[in-house]
Amino acid sequence: MPRATRLGMLTPSSNTVLEPVTSAMLAGTPDITAHFSRFRVTEIALSDQALRQFDDSERLLAARLLADAKVDVIAWNGTSAAWMGFEHDEALCARIRAATGIAATTTVLAFRELFRRTGVTRVGLVTPYLDDVQAKIIANWSVAGFACSAERHRGLQDNFSFAAVTPEDIAAMTRAVVQDGCEAVAIVCTNMRGAHLATTLEAELGLPVYDSVAVTLLECLRLAGCDPRVIRGWGGLFSDPRNHPWWGGSA
Repeated sequence: MPRATRLGMLTPSSNTVLEPVTSAMLAGTPDITAHFSRFRVTEIALSDQALRQFDDSERLLAARLLADAKVDVIAWNGTSAAWMGFEHDEALCARIRAATGIAATTTVLAFRELFRRTGVTRVGLVTPYLDDVQAKIIANWSVAGFACSAERHRGLQDNFSFAAVTPEDIAAMTRAVVQDGCEAVAIVCTNMRGAHLATTLEAELGLPVYDSVAVTLLECLRLAGCDPRVIRGWGGLFSDPRNHPWWGGSA
């Protein structure tokens, strides 16, 4: 019997998308399971109150609870470092590893890893966020070498409301950034329903469409030593071996 692989996910408390979508992506992989631990996040803004939600103490407590399930990797399945800076997630991962002895990653670090492997430098940024949050993401990613050459956002603050952005709206924003010019689309929010659109939009637009929940899962699989090609029907992120060259060969 194959050894079970358990993926641990730190989840914003008001997120209603990432758990069912991650489970759906793993539906055909009975030996790989996802396990979730929540901490309180209700709004996305640049105020002190909103930024304090991402204090590491709460996430470390949630990570220790996941460690009790003997998971193989722990991911902060959220995008806060996109506007707070990559260094915040680098420090968080170091603290998780020190506290639990388990490999750690985050959504934003997974995007960076993916862009570096695939050579993407011009990103079409799609989010539900406020104007100033979007501007911070663009600035931070530019410093890291990823120019957001096109962007669309919805101007929302309530984290729960992000899940109500319709697939039609997400698809329209995706088409718009591709028309403006980019090498790949990044749907940056783990509480938007973009993952299941990837296959159709990639076929229509001829460019990669990277959803946050899917990108996080890909990096978790990499760290856990699992071939990402076991995930089928969720776009080129998993099926195209150029996105995960550590496995080599063809799909």
